[in-house]
Amino acid sequence: MSTTALPAAAEKPIDKRLSLIWGKGADAQQLSLLRTPRADEEKVNGQVQESIRVVTGQQIYKHNHFTDDQFFKHNPQAGLLTNAYGQRVVRVTEDFVVAVLGGLEEELGDAAGEIMYKCGYEWGIADMGSFVPRVQAEYEQAVNKMRMGLLLETWWWPLKLEGWGEWNYDLRQGKQGLIFIDLYESAVAQTIGNIGKVVCYFYAGLFAGVFSVLARRQLSAIEIQCYSMGEDHCKFLIATEKRVNAAAFWRQEGATFKDILGKLNGTVTG
Repeated sequence: MSTTALPAAAEKPIDKRLSLIWGKGADAQQLSLLRTPRADEEKVNGQVQESIRVVTGQQIYKHNHFTDDQFFKHNPQAGLLTNAYGQRVVRVTEDFVVAVLGGLEEELGDAAGEIMYKCGYEWGIADMGSFVPRVQAEYEQAVNKMRMGLLLETWWWPLKLEGWGEWNYDLRQGKQGLIFIDLYESAVAQTIGNIGKVVCYFYAGLFAGVFSVLARRQLSAIEIQCYSMGEDHCKFLIATEKRVNAAAFWRQEGATFKDILGKLNGTVTG
């Protein structure tokens, strides 16, 4: 994984919510369940510092929970399942995913993919709205001073634990306006299986929303290879709308990822 620059300007007007999210300050309220005794001893309240503190021994907050019982809080009496940030979540089966996607396609046809993309985008924007103030409080550092790798991995690990899959991000061509993501064990594609076409529109929208916030400019995304096409993993491109539209055309014409990358680097600017 590489952590270099993010893509340059987009064509579409910037979603005003992006700047509002970046204007949010640190908020430790979401971290109340993660405080350790040391946080109380030192009276830590998530205030942003000039630099990230080096904390030896017990940490102020519990970071990166990798087991179900650490991350999820069950309340059988109230019928609630929440995560470590106090957000309500729901567990669903593969049959539920298939039913939702199948119902959308039956009712909307080809427009189902666009609806799922928009749903993913809205989720990405909303998730960043809570993530930005939370991560600033957790590491006591302003977002614009944090390393991109730390931001991305801190954002993704809860999604990994919730079953959304493993990922690798590649920012090596960020200065050329191209971000790539490899997604393994897609909750959508692995549920649907090999049907000969891309199906992870929800993920594409999610990545578009998240990277638009992080890049502070409007970006789009497209899946250019998918587990449901017989590939071993899914691959996404995040770039300007112009480049994503070009990639969509070439994908429709049967171009491979390698073909699309070559065309983007050689013939399309934006």
